Amino acid sequence: MAEVINMPRLSDTMEEGTVAKWLVSKGDKVEEGDILAEIETDKATMEFESFYEGTLLYIGIEEGETAEVDKLLAIIGEEDEDISDLINGGGKSKEESDDASEEDEEKSKDDESDDESEEDDEKSEDKDDSKKSKKKESKKKDDDNDDDSDEENDDDETEEDDSDDDSSSKSEVPEGVEVITMPRLSDTMEEGTVATWLKHEGDTIEEGDILAEIETDKATMEFESFYSGILLKIGIEEGDTAKVDALLAIVGPEGTDVSEVMKNFKKGGDSSKDKKKETKKDDASTSKDKSEDKKEKKSKDTSEEKSKDSSKEKSKPSDKKQSNQATKDGGRIFVSPLAKKLAEEKGISLNQIQGSGDHGRIVKKDIENYQPGVGGQAYTPVGQEEFEEVKNSQMRKTIAKRLGESKFTAPHYYLTVELDMDNAISARTSINSDPDVKISYNDMIIKACAMALRKHPQVNTQWHGDTTKIAKHIHIGVAVAVDEGLLVPVLKFADQMSFSQIGGNVKELAGKARNKKISPDEMQGSTFTVSNLGMFGIKEFTSIINQPNSAILSVGAIVQKPVVKNGAIAVGNTMTVTLACDHRTVDGATGAKFLETVRKYIENPVTMFV
Repeated sequence: MAEVINMPRLSDTMEEGTVAKWLVSKGDKVEEGDILAEIETDKATMEFESFYEGTLLYIGIEEGETAEVDKLLAIIGEEDEDISDLINGGGKSKEESDDASEEDEEKSKDDESDDESEEDDEKSEDKDDSKKSKKKESKKKDDDNDDDSDEENDDDETEEDDSDDDSSSKSEVPEGVEVITMPRLSDTMEEGTVATWLKHEGDTIEEGDILAEIETDKATMEFESFYSGILLKIGIEEGDTAKVDALLAIVGPEGTDVSEVMKNFKKGGDSSKDKKKETKKDDASTSKDKSEDKKEKKSKDTSEEKSKDSSKEKSKPSDKKQSNQATKDGGRIFVSPLAKKLAEEKGISLNQIQGSGDHGRIVKKDIENYQPGVGGQAYTPVGQEEFEEVKNSQMRKTIAKRLGESKFTAPHYYLTVELDMDNAISARTSINSDPDVKISYNDMIIKACAMALRKHPQVNTQWHGDTTKIAKHIHIGVAVAVDEGLLVPVLKFADQMSFSQIGGNVKELAGKARNKKISPDEMQGSTFTVSNLGMFGIKEFTSIINQPNSAILSVGAIVQKPVVKNGAIAVGNTMTVTLACDHRTVDGATGAKFLETVRKYIENPVTMFV
């Protein structure tokens, strides 16, 4: 008899396994204890042996495939044995499936008999109430028929609307009119904010003219028109945010009516026809309540009018309230009765007090905290709390989102070393003696990292769940601070650049970033990132990994401090750098070796010219 072998649970945490290699083939003879396959678990790759003897009749999971625990792995039995029922039954034996089917049939028969007995009981009970319920049922049927007729009428109406849409869809966009949607200006952009419109409705547009400045998740960029004509309509006002592909503007011949285009436009180019189709069922169901909604609306309007009238009456200041308000030179001062009394007792003029209550109303604490101002100036309460609300930019929101994802999804750990910068200082001084060449310490760090990545490719990686991508090229991102946040321009093939080339490219990209002229392509594709706060006097810090990179280097300032050289204390120049690593791809030893290589390059810059 055939035996079913399922995917085994080879560890306490194993939920699925991958067949790394089959050591036997279909049709081979298998003895008890023979190794069937190598199975990769969440902890290790392990050999799996057979507990049965016979011929391997079926393989359920091929090499390289992954399946959950208890899924059909293989079937062993006698040669030429029929196992179709076992394969179709998902790993159950024939006897088990037969028993299960028999049990199901018995259960269904029992259920049917129980249902029949229950129905008999219900019928006997219903006989007594049949007379009473006949009238109610007939009335209910009449109501249902009326509802069905209403639904049919509504369906007819919607079908007519759809036919009208079919006839008008072709003329949805008039001839010569071009619809401009919110562009996708970066690979991660999901929505954009119109920072500034450089054109206005009615202006003449030429192909290539800058229409607006659009703020993306990475930068504020100029957006040019690909069409010529008159700017007929602006769909997104300055400061407003919209999803990618939302209607941004409409360009076309002067005097063209685009009201229907605005009305029917939907993200993705769908018209109102699609909206009607999607909501056809909802319209049919809600049509029944239209009359009731009208009645409710009328009653609501009347109640609102009454409430408005009553609120007007309430809002009129009474004589009593007016007595609590002092007046001088025709200007009203709002003051509580108690505060007014205290002010009179203390001889304080209410004109000299700035109220802290609602709408500037003077209250008790304002009188108690009053201090005479110099020159009769208005009093400002001590310790007054105040907030200013600033709307977050798209860049700031995206930075927060990406950093949060990186910090809480990638397991960070940090490695810190202190570099001797004496030789680097001397080398930089010698290089910069050429009037045509100017390099920074950051340029030297970038070069050292690029060369170290060539020797330690495991640091130049990306985690992608089931796989790890090892980049054969080296693109280094350089963090640049701008007013809106942080941008990371990318130096492509940095390992192939000289010091001067790195310095020139960094300067150019940083300038573009600060002037909002950088393109999305210039901020994509980094495999490693360098962040330098040493220029701001920061001695040591840690950075959050710029995913999908596996590491980022934080560079501090050069400081003078006592160091031991040749057994004696001397004044030395040191720099602290910290490597943040993703533990999923970069082990501690790998990160340490990478930093040691960077140290050798920085402390002996001449080695970077070899």
